[in-house]
Amino acid sequence: MPPAALRVLVVDDHALVREGIRELLSQQADMEIVGEAGTAAGAIESASRLQPDVALVDIRLPDRSGLAVAAEMQRDLPEVRVLIVSAFDDAGYVVEALLHGAAGYLLKTASGDELAEACRTANAGAVVLDAALARGLARRGLGGSDEVSSLLTSREVEVAAGLARGFSNKQLAADLGIGVRTIEGHITELFAKLGVTSRTEAALWAVSHGLAPAEAGSSGP
Repeated sequence: MPPAALRVLVVDDHALVREGIRELLSQQADMEIVGEAGTAAGAIESASRLQPDVALVDIRLPDRSGLAVAAEMQRDLPEVRVLIVSAFDDAGYVVEALLHGAAGYLLKTASGDELAEACRTANAGAVVLDAALARGLARRGLGGSDEVSSLLTSREVEVAAGLARGFSNKQLAADLGIGVRTIEGHITELFAKLGVTSRTEAALWAVSHGLAPAEAGSSGP
C-alpha cells in the first residue's frame, strides 16, 4: 500500500495566504490539506479535532501569537509538528519559535517545493530553518568553532548535531556505532555543559553554532 499522505493544517489570518499555500501544496502527491484556521483559537481547535501531522502557523494572529500556538500544541498535542511561516526574517523570532516548541521557521518567500520539503523534514523529526536565517543564527551565536571545541568533546559535537537533525537516541546510537545507554550519558553531559534542559534547546544551540545545516531554505546554500 502507498504511504498515507502527509496531513497539513494551514493557520493564517489572511484568506489569500491560506489559499496560496493550499494551491502550492495541492501540487504535491504526498500532501493533503486537512483544514485551515485564521486564529490561534481556531488553530488549537482544528489541530485537536483533525490531528494533522504538520501545522503551518503564521507568527502573528489576531487573538494570540503563533508562538503561543506552538507552545500549546507542544504541551497538549506533541504529535503535531508546528512550522512557523512568517514574513519577518528576524533571528530573534527564530530563537523564540524554537524555544516555544516549534519544529522550525520559514519565510513566506519560500517556494512550494521548499514548503513541501520543510513539512516532510519536520514530520521526520528534524529542525527546519530558512537557510539565510540559519546563517544569521550562526553569526550571532555565542561563539565560533573555538568555543565549541573547548566546551564539547568530539563525540558530544556529533550527538548535538544528531539532536539538531531530530534523531532519537536509538538512531543516534546506530549512526555513531555506540550503545543507547552511552548516548543517554552523552546527552546528560551535553545538557549540563550547555545549561539546557531539553532536546529542542540543544538542537537550537547546535544550529546556531553551525553544527547542523538548515534542512530546508529559500535563500540558497
